[in-house]
Amino acid sequence: MKPSRLVLLTAVALLMSTAPALSAVAAPGQGAASASGTGATASQLALSDPGFENGGVGWTFSSGAGVGEGNVHSGSRFLYLDAGAGKWGRQTLIAPRDGSYDFSAWIGSAGTGGTYTIRRNGETVGTVELPERRAYARYTISRVGLKAGDRLEIVFGSGTAWVNADDLMISPAAPADPKVTSSDPEAVAMFDWAKRKANSWVQLPGTVGPVNADENHTSGTGTAPYGPTYWAGYANRSAYYSRDMTHQLAGAHLIGLDTENETMLRSYAASATAEHQYFPVWSLNFDARTYLGIDYHGPDDFVREVPATFELVEKAAQAYLWTGDRGYVDDPVLWDFYRHATEDFIDLHNSAVPNGKAKVAEGTGKGIFSGAASYNEQDGDGLAEAGDGIASEYQAYLAMAVLARGKGDTALAKKYDRRAADLKAYFNDTWSGTGSGAAMVRAYTLSGTPVTGWGKENSVFMPMKQIIDPGPRNDAYLDYIQAQELGPDGSPNIESTTYLPDMFFRNNRADTAWWWMKKIYGEREQQHVNSGQGPDGDYPEVSFTLVSQTVEGLMGITPNAADHRVTTQSRLPSGMKWLQVADVPIGTGTGTGTGTGTGTVTVRHDGATKTTLTNNSRHGAYTWEARFPGAHKKLTVNGVPQHARTKTVNGVTCTYATPTVRAGATTVVQVTD
Repeated sequence: MKPSRLVLLTAVALLMSTAPALSAVAAPGQGAASASGTGATASQLALSDPGFENGGVGWTFSSGAGVGEGNVHSGSRFLYLDAGAGKWGRQTLIAPRDGSYDFSAWIGSAGTGGTYTIRRNGETVGTVELPERRAYARYTISRVGLKAGDRLEIVFGSGTAWVNADDLMISPAAPADPKVTSSDPEAVAMFDWAKRKANSWVQLPGTVGPVNADENHTSGTGTAPYGPTYWAGYANRSAYYSRDMTHQLAGAHLIGLDTENETMLRSYAASATAEHQYFPVWSLNFDARTYLGIDYHGPDDFVREVPATFELVEKAAQAYLWTGDRGYVDDPVLWDFYRHATEDFIDLHNSAVPNGKAKVAEGTGKGIFSGAASYNEQDGDGLAEAGDGIASEYQAYLAMAVLARGKGDTALAKKYDRRAADLKAYFNDTWSGTGSGAAMVRAYTLSGTPVTGWGKENSVFMPMKQIIDPGPRNDAYLDYIQAQELGPDGSPNIESTTYLPDMFFRNNRADTAWWWMKKIYGEREQQHVNSGQGPDGDYPEVSFTLVSQTVEGLMGITPNAADHRVTTQSRLPSGMKWLQVADVPIGTGTGTGTGTGTGTVTVRHDGATKTTLTNNSRHGAYTWEARFPGAHKKLTVNGVPQHARTKTVNGVTCTYATPTVRAGATTVVQVTD
């Protein structure tokens, strides 16, 4: 996506939606559409005039406070409090039902002492003491529990200088609440911040809000009830973006947003029609039906980038492994998308560069509205094939093997495993050339000319998707990427930077991955490259990925919920003695498909030689593969010596044991040599 000014996207009124998670059907790209599903509406907690565009209807103000025009976050009006003590603006609501909510607002303050407060029945349940920050930033008070009939007050208080507020939003509190403890206080603070911030981007289902709102159409082209979705992309548009949401999906699962993940994935699957040459659209409004107008002008004129098609397949498999929800393998819209994406899509987009027996999906080289080969939009024009495209295609094949096994089709799974192996061999033997580092090929032009050097996403994705064979060549390329990212040509946009921890973790460089996590977290208050976006921490991808990078990266937790299996491998960096994540959700009870039930595990790593797993479920057991890097001769399970087995995973030797951990039990596996 391209930077632009922020506009109002928050709801005017809220209605309850009863649409199932997998019921969204793609609609034409222009105009509003109603949410699918039927059922009686029910009263829901709703803010009056959350963007102050109606002059503050429903709000009460002291003297020296009110609604003004000028320093808006979006739209044309905002709440202001003059300097000095005693000024306030307040809205009072009566909760129509039980629930737990997050309350967010964009606020700027020229001084200190200002406050943003939530009160329940006259008692303060949360207060933000506002720092001096003139530019708007987003502040949230999380997990406010309400009972039907509770009196809720939202209050802004004045400080030493003016305070401005705009664009309030109510989110449902996240269904899951994993908790981190560690010898490193920064790991704890980072995770706590990230999970709260990620939850603040969730839409309350049934919200009636604008569709097709963007920087040029601040009011959109109409309204529609929003589906169960979350923000994935800039807050200046009433939509979520495929590139963003695929990267946010794992973090979303970890805070319980399985219904949202299914809804959003299915909306993309339904959009990848023959008319679109099996490209999914780039963005959909929060109704999960209407294509965002700024990105969709018609079936031959819409933003599309090759890696997104394949990442949607990959992430559907990831969601299936985390949840075990059979909707991912049984739903015909999703299944048709997977097959089209890994068959027809490639055949339709494979004509410019000869690849022998291999098939590599291509872009047109004519820009994003014609189909770009790469996520690197500055580098995509003129490219037919790019490293992020071919690497994502490789992972899509592996994902199809997972999904086919989930469906019970072993022959199809083996077919896609072979395709993945053949594509990886072609990449390493031919496509990527013979060079290393800056000399490795990372793209091809329409004329078939190989492109080397620094390609940002089309460089980073090759080792991140593990299409490069492990060994010296891959190691040299990781070194090259690190040097480029730290140099003057490093990614200026935080969105690109959020991929780096994933890339380094998947290549067993825990110290470097953790360094990037700390850098991203440490610079969360830094102004985003888009001046209207606010600080970097208010870009949604930052918080969602820090959640997943803690659990999947540092903890090395890999689930297979359908088979009741879980794998762990410590990737603690130097100096972090221990790290524990409690209540990690595996399985789901919220999807429309038949799942495995909701369970959680608690995992603790003590260095790289001792791991403890607790099965918090009431029923059922997990087969746990406890991995440890290196070849070890001895290990124990609950203190009992076991035969040590070894295997090679992505070029790295590890020692492992596979105990069964029953419901309510705790098991400790430790290397003892």
